Formats: sequence, structure tokens, C-alpha cells
Amino acid sequence: MHRELTHHKLHQTLKLRAHGARLPPGPKTAKTGLAKPWLYFRELSAQYGDVVSVPGLSSNPTIVLGSARAAWDLLERRGAVYSSRPRFVVGGELLSGGMRGLMAPYGDFLAPLAQAAPLGLHAAPERRLESAVLVRDLLKDPGCFREHLERYAASVIVLVTYGRRVTDVASDEVVRRNVEAMGRLTSVNIPGKYAAERYPALKYIPAMFAPWKAEVLKQRQKDIQLYMDLLNDIKDKVARGVATPCFTTHLLEEQGALGILPTPLARRSVQTAGTLASFFLACVKFGHNFIPRAQEELDRIVGRDRLPAFEDMEELEYVRAIASETFRWRPVAVLGGTPHASTADDVYNGMFIPKGSTIIAPLWTIHLNEKDFPEPHEFKPERFLEQRDFPGTLGHTAFGWGRRICPGAHLGAASVNLNIARILWAFNVTPAKDETGQDIDVDIFAFTDGFNSSPLPFPCSILPRSQYHAEVVRRTHEEAVNELKVFDSSR
Repeated sequence: MHRELTHHKLHQTLKLRAHGARLPPGPKTAKTGLAKPWLYFRELSAQYGDVVSVPGLSSNPTIVLGSARAAWDLLERRGAVYSSRPRFVVGGELLSGGMRGLMAPYGDFLAPLAQAAPLGLHAAPERRLESAVLVRDLLKDPGCFREHLERYAASVIVLVTYGRRVTDVASDEVVRRNVEAMGRLTSVNIPGKYAAERYPALKYIPAMFAPWKAEVLKQRQKDIQLYMDLLNDIKDKVARGVATPCFTTHLLEEQGALGILPTPLARRSVQTAGTLASFFLACVKFGHNFIPRAQEELDRIVGRDRLPAFEDMEELEYVRAIASETFRWRPVAVLGGTPHASTADDVYNGMFIPKGSTIIAPLWTIHLNEKDFPEPHEFKPERFLEQRDFPGTLGHTAFGWGRRICPGAHLGAASVNLNIARILWAFNVTPAKDETGQDIDVDIFAFTDGFNSSPLPFPCSILPRSQYHAEVVRRTHEEAVNELKVFDSSR
């Protein structure tokens, strides 16, 4: 192994000399095994600049991008070179058997997903109906708002992917097993966590001598069983003529590519629920600065007799700015999603990026870059009402870049926009009170570890703006439930 590493370093040195350039600056050694590596990456970018070389995280060079401009220039403008994936020894090979589209190299394997995604992820009127259920759940039991967000996000994704609803997160077997699968996936994909990423030969150690490998292989079998059960359920419904059109029925009928299904189901559910939880956190901490203006806009454009609809969003400029600031302020995909890999040698601003490099663009660094977002930890929707020199059209990069942009970006953005509009239309969200009647402060830095990061539990007060608003919520919920009966999982 030492001989292979020495040869690899010699090969890189020869390529550097041939290009007349040096690797990007960076530390001589990297910190590994960190629970929150995105905090470390931000420190590195502050010290070394927008493009940093970090040794020792994998068997190939690792390049960390610290600005939106650098990420845009490489991952978007030079997408032909930077759209593949690095080798994921633990998550991609041991856990996923090379069949998870999220980690697959760019190429023909992803074509069925790219063709089916617009059908499965863009055309989803069920979002409107499930949103009505969410708002009513918040009205009925506001103390369990996190559970309601998780149920909503899970149900939308399961509806779109498998054509069935989720009515209770705690009792739904699919959700429970999916959460377990996603938890394992996000935990193994933390850069530098496993020595096998730096020394791939370790994957061949028998599981009986490597507890970490035994755990991963056990989860792989659970994942296979979960998605076979879901597939068999769909096939049964198709045979009985009661299947509702969804992502999976389309792939069964047209593509025959079922190995790429697991990730969209798990990932987008977690990110949507986490983003909406961050919105509530922002309401508690900063709501007095933005909620009154948002509610004035909603009352003026939507009125009091109905919930906001998708058709209203174009006119709800300030509400859209709140959603954009939520994506920016506390991105769930703190590491920028799944890393990219370069497929050819490249030179950027005089820095050499070798073929096969792992490229990480952590959103915790990019979205909190003070050059683009002054006072980055403040929640200021007004940022998105101003003209700014920021690459792209969204003003943030929460959904990734280029050819590997999240296929559920449209679904996720539309869901967050609509729910923020409806929550602000229906409720006053304020700090919870302690036993003395004082506001309970919240910690805007208390977030989970892992590949995706969401707020840790926090209290808040969610009260209807008026009894009239509450009655509109109840009426809309009743109408939505009737329309959703076609998706009853017992069919």
C-alpha cells in the first residue's frame, strides 16, 4: 500500500510540473473524523481562500470551494469536467452496491432518472393537498410541529414516488425504514470519517473483523428489502388496476431502471422538513423583523377567505424572498450535497486540479460568505429583493450546480414557498414563553450532525391569526382529505 501511495504522489508531482501550476493552497494535514466537518471547511476557506486543497480525506486530492463564484465557474461553467462523482467506498460500494444514482458517475446510468424526473417530481398537484393537511395539523396540535413537518415532507415524496400517502410518521413502516436508511447513508458520507475512503483496500477486510463494515452491510440488506417491498406493492396495484400514476409506475412502464429510486425518496423528504424547521427557527428569532411585512403582502394579494395557492406565488415577492433566505440562511445540505469529481486535469486561476479530484462545495461556507451576504447569520429576506452580483438565477445554491443539480429542486422549492406562504397567512409564530411569561430564547447554531443538518428541538408558539383564519384552514383541510382518498395506502 505504501508503494502505491508513493507512486501516486510521484505521478501527481509530474503532472503538476507538466502544467506549470501548483495545487491550491491548504493545510499539510487534515482533521478527520469530525462530527461537523463543514465548520472546519469554513475555517480553511477563511485561512487559505476560495479554493483549498485538503489532503488525507480520500485516496484522491480533495478540493474545497469556498465561494459561489468558484463553485459556479467549476461545477456549472465547466460541468463537462466536474459532473462525475468520486469513488465512495463505504456509501457507494459497500452500502449501495454501486446502484444508487446519487453517487453514480455521470453517464448512461443516470439517463432514465433524468428522463423520468420531470414526470415524477415536477407534476405533483398533491403538494397543494398535503399542504392543507399540514396547516390543519399545525392548527390542531402546534406543539408537535416538527412531527407535522416530517409527515408532510415524507407524504409528498412517497406520493410522488410510490403513489401512496403517509398519514402518521410514527406508525408508517415505510417512513420508519426510510429514515433508518437515510440516517445510515448520511452518516457514512461524512468526508474523512472512514479510513476505507483513504485506503480502499480496507473494504476487503471480512466483516467479522470489521464491525463498521458489518453495520453497513446489514443496512444494505435492509435497504434492498425495503425497496423490493415497495416495488412489489406497486406491481400488485398495477396488476389489480388500482395503481395511481407516480415516478415508479413510469419507470416500470417505460424505463425499467429501478436501482436509482431510493435516494430521491429519502433525501428530499429530509431536506424539505429540515428547511421548514429552519423557517420556524427564523420566525422565533427574527420574526418580528419580517412577519408583519409578509402578512401585509398576503392580506393584500390573497385576502382572508382562502389559503394562498401556487398561482399566487408570482405576486408574493416578499414571501418568496423569505423562502430564499431560509434556503440561504441555514442550508440543510451543509456540505453542498454529494461531492463532485473531476474527469480531466484542469487549471483554475493558476491552480492545478488533477483528474480524479474530489470537489466539495460546502454551503455552510458559500451561504455564509460575508462578501456575498453581509451579517450572514442574520435572517434578512430583503437580500433577495436587491440586485446582487451572485451567479445563477436563484440568489442561493441550495440545490447544487450544473448537470448534478438536485432533480427534485422544483418540487422542493415549490413546496417550501407554498408552505411558508400558508403558515404566515394562517398563524402568528412567536417565541414560546417560560413559566414567568418571558420569551424563551433559541440557539440558531444548535443543529444536528451528519451529511444533512437540521435544527435540534426548540420551542415556539404557533397560534391562529384569528378564528376566521382557523375556519378557513379547517374547511380547506376537509376538501383536501376528500381529494386525497384516492391515495389511500390500503387500496
